[in-house]
Amino acid sequence: MTGHFFVHRLDPILWTIGGVHFWWYGLSYALGFVAILRTLLASRSGLGLTRRQAYALALSLSVGVLAGGRAVEVLFDEWAFYSAHPAFVPALWLGGMATHGLLVGAAAGTVGFALVTRKPILELADALVVPGAFLMGMGRIGNFIDGQIVGRVTDVWWGVQFPDAAGVRHPVVLYDGLKNLLLIPYLLHVRRTNATPGAATARFVFWYPTLRIFLDLFRDYPTHRLALGTGQTLNIAMALLGIVLLYRSRQRRLGRLAPRATPARAAADRRESWGQRLAFAGVLLFSLAIPSNWTQDVPARYGARHPGLTHSWLYPAIDTRAPAPPPAATIEPPVR
Repeated sequence: MTGHFFVHRLDPILWTIGGVHFWWYGLSYALGFVAILRTLLASRSGLGLTRRQAYALALSLSVGVLAGGRAVEVLFDEWAFYSAHPAFVPALWLGGMATHGLLVGAAAGTVGFALVTRKPILELADALVVPGAFLMGMGRIGNFIDGQIVGRVTDVWWGVQFPDAAGVRHPVVLYDGLKNLLLIPYLLHVRRTNATPGAATARFVFWYPTLRIFLDLFRDYPTHRLALGTGQTLNIAMALLGIVLLYRSRQRRLGRLAPRATPARAAADRRESWGQRLAFAGVLLFSLAIPSNWTQDVPARYGARHPGLTHSWLYPAIDTRAPAPPPAATIEPPVR
């Protein structure tokens, strides 16, 4: 501590093996994916899943999270860089994941599994929102350790001096992480008191972005869409979707919508294959290699906090800054 604020000097790297860096932020994905698998295994009887299907859904969701987070980052947040450097699109170990993309990817992975296996989507989603909120909460803690996502300049005593931002800032990423973790007891309460399929999911889809809209007012956004900070547009869109889902959940509870079919009980609890175990372990290991923040020159950004970082074929010297606009043409006055 210096004065009345925290000076951020945290090392974001857990360990390095064979030239590959493993990050606290990546650990948040691994912990979240493990929580998802454990939840599915514990709930498989009520969801009509075998152990093999539980592993398959955990894999589908995990891959969806990683692919969705990357896709939204590439297409919406860093298109100027990736359109000029498409070879870097698979290089998640250089950073570049979008929070809303994680949610889109998780939804896509769950829906795809449900359609293929003919399992009820809403019941699966209700089971997954709690470990999903845990993953999002741990991810924000990883963001903070990394030093990413800074708030506006402040003089509050809990302010933080981040490594790459001038002045003392609101630790807005911790505000958001606490919000995500506090959603867990609320969602568990909903699941205990409201058996309507989709009730917990609708409340997560509504409250996650709605509360974040207000928290993001403390955030220092580097780019803007529609005169709003990056992410606020997606927050509003997700909150509107949540309103629709809440309405449909209420209609279903009142019997005005046809109830969803209950999950079919699994005839035999088929065990997961070794291939599934190895694939899930591979996803966890790959997740650990993902740093927070936008795509970056890893040694240049983190060298001061983790001595010994050097450039390599995995961590090249790159410049992700947007190219400067061409100088405006000078119009000569006419000669008279």
